[in-house]
Amino acid sequence: MRRTTSRSTSDQISDIDMTPMLDIVFIMLIFFIVTTSFVKESGIDVNRPTAQTAEKKEQANIIVSIKSNGEIWIDKRAVDVRAVRANVARLQAENPLGSVIIAADRDTKTHVLVQVMDQIRLAGITNAAIATETESK
Repeated sequence: MRRTTSRSTSDQISDIDMTPMLDIVFIMLIFFIVTTSFVKESGIDVNRPTAQTAEKKEQANIIVSIKSNGEIWIDKRAVDVRAVRANVARLQAENPLGSVIIAADRDTKTHVLVQVMDQIRLAGITNAAIATETESK
């Protein structure tokens, strides 16, 4: 007695196994997520001061901007000086390898800059840097 199959040979050939393609897509997705540097921008542009000893810092993940009128911006929103500590601590917990950059306008009052630096140090970050422009010779 002959066995009858419900599928013809042409139906069997037309089935494509999608598993390897999905594996490759997921591996690529994981690769891009892991290798992407997540930068938290402050959301405003400031007129930074110039310095002869300015160095380019590649890994800056938390940027705290201070406008000339004393407004403090973190992660595209204005914050009070008392909220700097909590915001910086939260962003540092999200990315522990990131560093903190303070981008203060050249006309910013010194006491505001010192208050922001103090709040950042109270958040447990001791290596905060101040953003400057390089002087052109």
